[in-house]
Amino acid sequence: MMESQSSSSDEEDDRQHLIEQNERRGLPHSPSKSPRHSSSAFQIDFPRLPNSRSTSVASFFNNKRYLFAVFLPLLLLLLYFTTDIRNLFHTTTPISNLLYDSSSLNRMRQSELHALYLLKQQQLGLFTLWNRTTLLPHNPLNFSVNPTNASSNVVDSLPSSSPARLEDLKSDLLRHISLNKQIQQVLLSSHRLGDPLDSLSSNTSTDPTLGAGFDGCRKVEQGPSSQRRTIDWNPKSNKYLFAMCVSGQMSNHLICLEKHMFFAAALNRVLVIPSSKVDYEFHRVLDIDHINKCLGRKVVVTFEEFAASRKNRPRIDKFLCYFSSPQPCFMDDERVKKLKSLGVSLPKLESAWTDDVKNPKQRTIQDVLSKFSTDDDVIAIGDVFFADVEREWVTQPGGPIAHKCKTLIEPSRFILLTAQRFVQTFLGRDFIALHFRRHGFLKFCNAKQPSCFYPVPQAADCINRVVERANTPVIYLSTDAAESETGLLQSLLVLNGKTVPLVKRPGRSSAEKWDALLYRHGLEADSQVEAMLDKTVCALSTAFIGSSGSTFTEDILRLRKDWGSASMCDEYLCQDEVPNFIAEDE
Repeated sequence: MMESQSSSSDEEDDRQHLIEQNERRGLPHSPSKSPRHSSSAFQIDFPRLPNSRSTSVASFFNNKRYLFAVFLPLLLLLLYFTTDIRNLFHTTTPISNLLYDSSSLNRMRQSELHALYLLKQQQLGLFTLWNRTTLLPHNPLNFSVNPTNASSNVVDSLPSSSPARLEDLKSDLLRHISLNKQIQQVLLSSHRLGDPLDSLSSNTSTDPTLGAGFDGCRKVEQGPSSQRRTIDWNPKSNKYLFAMCVSGQMSNHLICLEKHMFFAAALNRVLVIPSSKVDYEFHRVLDIDHINKCLGRKVVVTFEEFAASRKNRPRIDKFLCYFSSPQPCFMDDERVKKLKSLGVSLPKLESAWTDDVKNPKQRTIQDVLSKFSTDDDVIAIGDVFFADVEREWVTQPGGPIAHKCKTLIEPSRFILLTAQRFVQTFLGRDFIALHFRRHGFLKFCNAKQPSCFYPVPQAADCINRVVERANTPVIYLSTDAAESETGLLQSLLVLNGKTVPLVKRPGRSSAEKWDALLYRHGLEADSQVEAMLDKTVCALSTAFIGSSGSTFTEDILRLRKDWGSASMCDEYLCQDEVPNFIAEDE
């Protein structure tokens, strides 16, 4: 190799020129002194010999500078192949750390696996969407979808007279677009170093969610009230149904009360609201007169009104228990003692049929009429919170009873106005409401299959997806969680690089007037009033995220459905997901 390069150089330079070249290459490299080119520190340049003459060759090998010029490159070449030059001259940079750091590689692998999971979910969702488009009503010619032209046939398969279904399709497509954006973020998360990759993830030029007039969280359209299946409530003035609600807290009791109203309407009886000495103080959170006004007649009375009509000798003539297990009427000894302390005479408890609260049977209104119709003036059927009677009828928007209002059971006027003033003060028109149930929920959820208790980071990911769809600037937080959990949750809620603030109801302050109605009417510092206030604010939100398995959430969903505020973005926290970590049983 050296001989070939030397012979090719013989015709170009003389000995003096060769020495001057090598002397210059022995100096440190300086770009300013060599503007035309730069040499690598490891470039091997062989000396170029003059014309081949024996005397010149001998003189060359006798000259130490010539020998140095020949053997130095050979030495460097030997060192190059025997030394790990990369580690010898290795410089630590963020890029090299990323390439060779095992934790970064693990993070990349986890992101890719997560992205694959999300792609699978998106695939299943798109298949479901495709099947829905093929099942929509078609023209009389039984038009069939051609998979080769899917983009046009999806719209063609929709009936022109069904704009609501077209909006549903748009909403579903938007959900999958949002999921696709999430997959991009997951894949980019382990590579993000402030390089041009970020510009790819932030490109929104084709994002339909930014188009004018497209509402990603539009309201759920309710059918005309004339299409509701209803029952008239025309009670006989001297026939009563004595309401009793035992299980759970206030939300459970409100659901129990609503079902009692359905039973009273079916049996043509006036409903007696329980006394605050036995149950909650319903008059502080509900507008009892509102129910009577909506019906245009007296259909509910307080216990005090009932006792006065019975000349302060209240009694229950017949006790027909809806549930027989675990104990008749789901009544405990403590509740019986409280009723007797009010002067209420109780008959022997009888079971109308065999039914267990742990596995309630589905019943119809005909079943109820056949078992609970009686001529006795005052009857009781016990707690019916777990009763499964005409489920679709009872849970339809507005409820099962014919009336002229949006809903029968709703917050009192003072609570409603206070909630509206709070929204005007802190939240504005567009906000998400989050019911984040935590206290006592871990054990409850882990007993279910699957569990409904999610780690805070996973919950934050789910919330961020809804925030992206709703495009709202703030989240109202209704929670019993500790500050340590809500603080972590807040730090993880980010949209487009900006933190999405969590807003909680502040404590009482004389400088703020949004809650003036409550303390003016003696309703402040009441835990049940505060709980109903939370529900009302949540019911007014643009979108709502609830806790699966919580009756507090279910009551909010009922209000949103009845008030017409339910949106396409309403969902349970991490709906259709399994917690990514579940603790073992005790």
